Amino acid sequence: MFYRTSGQFKTTYESDQALFPIKQDMFLLVVILAIMYAIFPMFASEFTYKALLVPVLIYSLASLGLNILTGYAGQLSLGTAGFMGVGAYACYKITTIFPEMNIIIALFLSGFFSAAVGVAFGLPSLRIKGFYLAIATLASQFFLVWLFEKWAWLYNYNASGAIEVRTMDIFGLVVTGPTASPMVQYYFVLGIVSVVTFAMINVTRGRYGRTWKAVRDMDIAAELVGINLMRAKLSAFAVSSYIVGIAGALMVFFWKGAAEPNLFDIPMSFQIVFIAIIGGLGSVMGNFLGAILIVALPVVLGLLPELLGLTIGSATMEHVNVMVVGSLIIMFLIVEPHGLARFWALIREKLIIWPFPH
Repeated sequence: MFYRTSGQFKTTYESDQALFPIKQDMFLLVVILAIMYAIFPMFASEFTYKALLVPVLIYSLASLGLNILTGYAGQLSLGTAGFMGVGAYACYKITTIFPEMNIIIALFLSGFFSAAVGVAFGLPSLRIKGFYLAIATLASQFFLVWLFEKWAWLYNYNASGAIEVRTMDIFGLVVTGPTASPMVQYYFVLGIVSVVTFAMINVTRGRYGRTWKAVRDMDIAAELVGINLMRAKLSAFAVSSYIVGIAGALMVFFWKGAAEPNLFDIPMSFQIVFIAIIGGLGSVMGNFLGAILIVALPVVLGLLPELLGLTIGSATMEHVNVMVVGSLIIMFLIVEPHGLARFWALIREKLIIWPFPH
């Protein structure tokens, strides 16, 4: 029995509500962190950092932000990419106006601008919900992209209309710009994602998390038991947009290096929605599983012909890639409609009682 629970007694409320009720969960997390922090950097190439590891982490963080709003609070949103753009442009302006500011401080400050915009566009959630709210957030997506294009002050009146990240360092270590090491950028992104994820795990397990779940399950009943719907919904929009804004800043400063307004267009919003749904709504771990399937798997499939010695055109391989990933998505949703996180939960339950059938 891989998940042997005998002898793990819960004698206090604290132990019963612990972050890791089963010790094997903690051991598994330690192994995963050891792989991410120690094993991958030993063997990863620059391509691996730029095409696999960093994108998966950034999209996982963006999906986590969306999951706070949709998976935990039940508020549909199709404007995630727009809020990512707010975080990216805010971080760009902060580092331009205050060039000596630490990039870590600028990152976390940029999230507040995204949170404010998210709350402003979340006000319709007090009167509408469901697909009507999704259309309202979709309108915010189009408006924000239009604003990024037309307000020249945001990109410092650059003739190309793009924001370009300059070289910045922390304690003498270059972390952004063309001279930054991919390994350094990977560790920076991994550290930020780890901190935010750990914070959100605790938030979703606390008072705010229970409030959001109550509103998600039945908002009328939640209001009858004393929950302030306005505070609950707007706090979900604020926290979600804050995380998404940080993800957008990380994308531009530690992955892309430069960005135009169309980077944050509607296809990115849909991609993040797909990651959240495939990974599992209302789950933290599901965001990482969904990002691996949606972001990393296409890159791996694109490398297979070369590894197998096959000659396949890039256009043909792109079509094959779409078909394979699409088929896998359909298969996973048929096998487990609640996402990959629920699929792992079922495997974990089987491991706990193995070798017995039930």
